Amino acid sequence: MSVRAIAAPQRRGTCPGLSDPMPTGDGLLVRLRPLGTVPLDAFAQLCAAARRHGNGVIEITSRGSIQVRGLSAASAPRFTAGIAALNIAAADGVPILCNPLAGLAADELFDAATLAEELRHALAQTSLAQKLNAKISVVIDGGGALNLATVPADIRLSAEKTVGDIALRVGIGGDNASAADLGLIAPAHGAEVAMRLLEFMAQHGRKTRARDIVAAEGIGEFYKPISDLLLSSRPRESGNQKSDSRVRGNERKTSSPIGRFRLHDGSLACGIGLAFGHADATILEQLADAANAAGASGFRTASGRALLALGLAPNTAAAFVAAAEQLGFIIRADDPRRAIVACAGAPVCASAYIASRELAPRIAGRAAFTVHISGCAKGCAQAAPAALTVVGTPEGCALIANGSVRDAPFAVVTSDALPAAIANVARQAAREAGHV
Repeated sequence: MSVRAIAAPQRRGTCPGLSDPMPTGDGLLVRLRPLGTVPLDAFAQLCAAARRHGNGVIEITSRGSIQVRGLSAASAPRFTAGIAALNIAAADGVPILCNPLAGLAADELFDAATLAEELRHALAQTSLAQKLNAKISVVIDGGGALNLATVPADIRLSAEKTVGDIALRVGIGGDNASAADLGLIAPAHGAEVAMRLLEFMAQHGRKTRARDIVAAEGIGEFYKPISDLLLSSRPRESGNQKSDSRVRGNERKTSSPIGRFRLHDGSLACGIGLAFGHADATILEQLADAANAAGASGFRTASGRALLALGLAPNTAAAFVAAAEQLGFIIRADDPRRAIVACAGAPVCASAYIASRELAPRIAGRAAFTVHISGCAKGCAQAAPAALTVVGTPEGCALIANGSVRDAPFAVVTSDALPAAIANVARQAAREAGHV
């Protein structure tokens, strides 16, 4: 058996792939975007290969990709060959993201996985991916609790209930709340609409993202390629979904991937988180053993740096959660570690000025808001704004309030002073909110 790369031709650029490793501070990094369920034995063998050929550090990214670190020029081809022997469906090319439990969740409105596969097949017949910005992505959101409402993308196709049917809302350049709205289409036209919009963006060159086109030209130009397929193109009444009659009843009520979710067949999926997005390969192998002992059929990755064990019964789910907690994984959505988003940082990343992951445990629990720690100004771990963003600079840790790595800091502190500085910011925020 082999890895099934169901995608467009591989793009070269800033995004590492299984056969296109990226140099970092701790060696070469490869990324695997699984499609659907990874069997437990294949997952365990992937972990063993990461330990054998790399440094044993495995990450689940904010978008649910698997990253393996610490490979060398000599070991990377051996790792790739080892993974090629596993039955893991994976994708290169334009990232096409769908719900973590697509095709399985009892509460989904629409099977996003089938449309995602159709779009990947359409892209594979063209050279379009090579003409697009390496960061362009497509979200296909089938609804349900575990949706992708907060995941930004260049193109969004989000399932909504209409009168007696389901339609897909087309959004451009953002998450569900911020994306520019083009209107509704029939699900049968989803792949065609996405292809037309990708072709339109390709005409603007490989340096351009959807948000760049919207900023320069407005949303109007995006209507032209798909106008004949729109069921409705009346824009939203406002930027506030709560007051917009057009989207009331279709608000995306997101939930954390940490927890239990009922599947179509009556079994459960049980989600656990990786503290600060990474874990040791040996510990992950032990997690796979615990999932197998609980009767799980496999793992799915989820946005938010999480893993979902599938096919559990209520009593065995409890046993799996207990084992995961014992191994140090996150089992509660309100775990303070979930509020910290940290990149690999120094010395793992050659671009980083601060040791993000060493700082993360010292910060967890000091603030009741999200803190993004970025080793440098690239912001690899999170592009979206956070309540507090910490950026590594030659001068120290730059602090940015309610912004992203691209915004101006209000202070710069040393790494040693960062925990106390965050505690001070948290106290000030509590005072302003009248909580103290």
